[in-house]
Amino acid sequence: MALQLTIDYPEAFPDALGHTREQFEQEAKWAMAVKLFEMQRLSSGMAAVLLGVDRLTFLLKLADYNVPMIDLSEADLMSDLANA
Repeated sequence: MALQLTIDYPEAFPDALGHTREQFEQEAKWAMAVKLFEMQRLSSGMAAVLLGVDRLTFLLKLADYNVPMIDLSEADLMSDLANA
């Protein structure tokens, strides 16, 4: 069973951004999914499911939001390299 989230926004928002209502809502959905991924609240797979796209499409689109696909600290990276 899928749940639904409804967000109220001023009618002028899409026009102010030069978007149609559908484009604005799709961009808002992407922004939410990307931010939740960046905050490590959603995996890339979960974010892709939320958006109705495949995982690769989601990962490639992260660059449009200046969000790295992999965000490891130096210590984590050194640990991974040592264990490789």
